[in-house]
Amino acid sequence: MADNDDSEKILNKINGEGVADDDFDLGQRLRSLRELHNLSQRQLAKRAGVSNAVISLIEQNRTSPSVGMLKKVLGGIPMSMTDFFALDVAPREKVFFKSDELTEIAGGKISFRQVGRDLTGKALQILRERYQPGADTGDTMLRHDGEESGIVIRGRFEVTVGEQRRILGPGDAFYFDSRIPHRFRNVGEEEVEVVTACTPPSF
Repeated sequence: MADNDDSEKILNKINGEGVADDDFDLGQRLRSLRELHNLSQRQLAKRAGVSNAVISLIEQNRTSPSVGMLKKVLGGIPMSMTDFFALDVAPREKVFFKSDELTEIAGGKISFRQVGRDLTGKALQILRERYQPGADTGDTMLRHDGEESGIVIRGRFEVTVGEQRRILGPGDAFYFDSRIPHRFRNVGEEEVEVVTACTPPSF
């Protein structure tokens, strides 16, 4: 294992405090190693004695961990810092996703949580959508190439497709050509939850 001075130099290089290395993605490296060991973010956090948020922020490159913090996290795998930076790890195609691993791509009164992080080159997009009471997709109708479908889990969900408009409830579904102008709105007093699929991805 590298001593503290060597570890500090390595981490400083990655964090850009010393010689920058734009080719190294610390967050992706940690995520790949965690998945290689079949650990969820929550499991790694528990084993390392840190919060789940810490693991999430590091993997998203939204925070630069200190040497001590990174050592602590790697101890949950377990792995030395030397091995962490030296190993050649190819990201494994992710097949399964915990609920807290869905990627938020919206925000505010409408939440779109996507299955999968990067859909580049993918043909299908699956979203777990939530609409607060009164929330909608806007006055401008949506229109794009492809097809989309969805099933309402809860709430009263108004779906407009061209000249057709219907209020759907739990268990109801829709399927249409996305080239037809369309919009969505929560017309009830409780949150709407709907699971949708779109091909090709529209966001």
